[in-house]
Amino acid sequence: MVKVSVYIGSSLDGFIAREDGDIGWLDDANKNVTPGEDFGFHRFLESVDLIVMGRKTFEQVQALENWTYEDKKLIVLTSKRNLEIPEKLKRIATTSNTLNPTKLIKELSDQSIDHIYIDGGLVIQEFLSAGLVDEITVTIVPIIIGRGISFSKLLPKDLHLDHLKTTVYEFGFVQNKYKISKLKKN
Repeated sequence: MVKVSVYIGSSLDGFIAREDGDIGWLDDANKNVTPGEDFGFHRFLESVDLIVMGRKTFEQVQALENWTYEDKKLIVLTSKRNLEIPEKLKRIATTSNTLNPTKLIKELSDQSIDHIYIDGGLVIQEFLSAGLVDEITVTIVPIIIGRGISFSKLLPKDLHLDHLKTTVYEFGFVQNKYKISKLKKN
């Protein structure tokens, strides 16, 4: 079975971006991070076979100066027919109009893929709602932004989590790693 992971940063009040998608608050907070600290992301990425990302997130990250996803294969989920993949990413990135997470995982299960990293608010919401996420790592940034986009918005039912690890960083960030409990809790 394919393992599906979320690895994301969040404000203390649970938002991954402002309502308009802006993540400038995260860039500002990262100025306080010890140089070279990546919160275990590189090690996590080494365990990943494929990244599945939403279009809006892709458009944001592909415009950044440094591509942080190495040479990992990437599927961008989009309903937009003519999404432009930059030349520098054409060998690793493809698009898919399959917006149904269950169908996508079934297709990918036949391709020798063991670990998928999903990214982007809507994509994470869809995978969580479908019960397809196995692990969540959330790095909480010491800021409250008041309003924004949540990665867990409007889930159809509660998801119970089993705590795996907490890391507290000297500059105020706190990272929590959980496994999604597959057993019903009373």
